[in-house]
Amino acid sequence: MVERLRNAIRDVHGFPKEGIVFKDITPILGDGALFRGSIDLLCETAGGAKVDKVVGIDARGFIFAAAVADRLGAGFVPVRKKGKLPWRCNEAAYALEYGEAVVEIHEDAVRPGERILLVDDLLATGGTAGAAVKLLDGLGAEIVAISFLIELSFLSGRDKLPSDKVKSVLHY
Repeated sequence: MVERLRNAIRDVHGFPKEGIVFKDITPILGDGALFRGSIDLLCETAGGAKVDKVVGIDARGFIFAAAVADRLGAGFVPVRKKGKLPWRCNEAAYALEYGEAVVEIHEDAVRPGERILLVDDLLATGGTAGAAVKLLDGLGAEIVAISFLIELSFLSGRDKLPSDKVKSVLHY
C-alpha cells in the first residue's frame, strides 16, 4: 500500500511559489481504496494505544484526522489558524519563512491526561506541528503519536518535535 500511495502523489513544480515542489495528495483522496489505505496506515501509527481524541491540523490534516478519529472511535479536535474557531481559545505562534503565524485550539477541547493522536498530511519544517504540540502540552494532553502521511525529511521538521513520537507513512 505504501508504494501505491507514493505512486499516486503528484509533484506540482512551482506551487505555491517558484522553487517549491508541492506534494499533491488529491489523487489519494479521489481514490477510495487509496484513501482507505492511507487511513489504515495512519491508524497504525498509534501502535494499538488507546486514543481519546485525534487532533487534526488546519486544513488538509482535518481530512485525515477526522477519518482516523472515526475509525478509532475517538473524538476529533481541530487546530485552526487564528480567528477561525468560534469560542475561547489558547494560541501558539510559529515562524514562517517571512514572519509568523498563529494556530488555536478551544481551551476546553482536551482535558488533562487525555491520550491524543496528532495528525497532519505533511511534515515539512515542523513549525505548525510544533505549535500544535505546544497547545496540547498546555492543556495537559498525553500525546501518543504525531503522525503524518508524508514527511519531507530533508527539511528536518522532526527536529522541532518530540522525535520519538513522530510517525510518518511516506518519506521524501
